[in-house]
Amino acid sequence: MSKHCMSKIFFTLCCSATLLLSPSLMSGTVKYNAKNINRSVAGVNTALMNTSAVVLYDSLKLEAFGLNRKAFKYAWAGYRNLLEKGKLNNTGILSICDFTQSSSHKRLYIIDIENMRVSMNTYVAHGRKSGGEFAKSFSNNPNSHKSSLGFYVTGNTYYGTHGLSLRINGIEKGINDRALARNIVVHGSEYTSEIFLENNSFCGRSYGCPAVPADEIDAVITTIKEGSCLFIYYPNPQYLKRSKILNG
Repeated sequence: MSKHCMSKIFFTLCCSATLLLSPSLMSGTVKYNAKNINRSVAGVNTALMNTSAVVLYDSLKLEAFGLNRKAFKYAWAGYRNLLEKGKLNNTGILSICDFTQSSSHKRLYIIDIENMRVSMNTYVAHGRKSGGEFAKSFSNNPNSHKSSLGFYVTGNTYYGTHGLSLRINGIEKGINDRALARNIVVHGSEYTSEIFLENNSFCGRSYGCPAVPADEIDAVITTIKEGSCLFIYYPNPQYLKRSKILNG
């Protein structure tokens, strides 16, 4: 999807909010100097971004799918940041792993931004040392067997131990940038499936990889490969404070 197309979508989502956010700019109560204008414009841009996230979240009925509202808000902000910086090639796709949820839930959301729909919603594993049913502990360290939070850009495919797999590039320094060295990839698994859950209260765990159901791996990889945005979320205060993509 082109930046022009994305800008049109963003404008459509935000235009209804502009009048609500701009009275102080339009009134005579603000002294117009460069400092005030820059501060006001920055404030309006931030408010519009937040508003567009809310509008899109509601339009896609993501609450009904179970996606945490804050998870989407942060994902949308980071996606927009990466898009504006030209970091994405597969620009029409935004994927979110919502680790506020139990692994017994379908907590991977692949969103087709261009066509305004949820393309896929399925199970996804977290690292075995990140927690049991819920992922609560995260690491960027080799051999930690933990998941890493933050933003990734998907890479190329290959065939490995788990069959068709997808490399993901962690792009947050000190947070997930060792993903390639740790062999953290998207791959298929039997322990993230309806059949597995028939005999277990929650899905199995990986060595840190966001593993998905084996019978869906082809569709997942085909949709998100080669330069799309993937966001792994948990409301970890340290991450939310450190992330330059969210705070830059």
